[in-house]
Amino acid sequence: MAKSRSVVLFLIFLLLPFCGYSWGFFAHQRINRLAVFALPPEMVGFYKKHIRYITENAVNPDKRRYAVANEAPRHYIDLDVYGDSALYKLPRFWQQAVEQYTEDTLMAYGIVPWHINFMKYQLTQAFKERNLDKILRLSTEIGHYIADACVPLHTTQNYNGQLTGQRGIHAFWETRLPELFSDHYDFFVGQAQYLEHPQLKAWQLVTDSHLGLDSVLYFERELTLGFDEEKKYGFEVRNNLTTRVYSRDFSQAYSNRLRGQVERQMRTAILATASYWYTAWVDAGQPNLGTLSSTLSPEELHRLEMEKKAYETGPHKPREEGDL
Repeated sequence: MAKSRSVVLFLIFLLLPFCGYSWGFFAHQRINRLAVFALPPEMVGFYKKHIRYITENAVNPDKRRYAVANEAPRHYIDLDVYGDSALYKLPRFWQQAVEQYTEDTLMAYGIVPWHINFMKYQLTQAFKERNLDKILRLSTEIGHYIADACVPLHTTQNYNGQLTGQRGIHAFWETRLPELFSDHYDFFVGQAQYLEHPQLKAWQLVTDSHLGLDSVLYFERELTLGFDEEKKYGFEVRNNLTTRVYSRDFSQAYSNRLRGQVERQMRTAILATASYWYTAWVDAGQPNLGTLSSTLSPEELHRLEMEKKAYETGPHKPREEGDL
């Protein structure tokens, strides 16, 4: 009887996929929202006024990955394809990287650290133009890419453990753990800091993430050896569907082994997001945000609606990060 039950459970596991996005919609939204409260007084009032937009639209870059062919590389960088010394030999600045590797190569393996700096430049220009639509959109989306740079699995070809027999680990680390435990994380990160070298800061985020990659993979593999299949996984009802998930016991054990890694990376993302916003604002001459329009233009509302439709019908499939 026990053997038959195990077979049935195994077959169900194969039919019910994990659902995963980069950091998970939940975590991306929380990171953007909390970044608002790390801003200085001159900025926090404006961002709090628009906190709903900044929170809800934090996931838009992920949605675009289903509709825009060149969107996916902005979310990651596969450092391991460049060799063991990639962290030290890859050019930090885009033009130098293109000259050394070609743009096609860079796009093939991800461009997140360079894209963050490009977004910062665009946000600075939006502040200079005092363009509400652009300020909100770029602030929201740079937060997404910064958060992605803080995910260790966004720095490797083995982004979902598919090369090491750990398929599903992506959604486990960045979605399941925050959903279960982030209510107990300490998200007081202090005030935003001016970034003297935004491009180098983006690379620092990627470097710190990549240095934690071995732990992400090793501890999950080690724990799996001590858990039966039935205890490693469980089922929960989400959106009226029974979904296979990592069990709470396995998730707690993994979180304990990581010793706060997910919490640290979320904290890093929150402070970095606020710091990029602040740096762009300072570099734009510290414009008075209190005098900006308080409502989005009809054009921006239309753009958001079109983006939503594109997400729902888009033909492009991104790199899977949670499916079996």
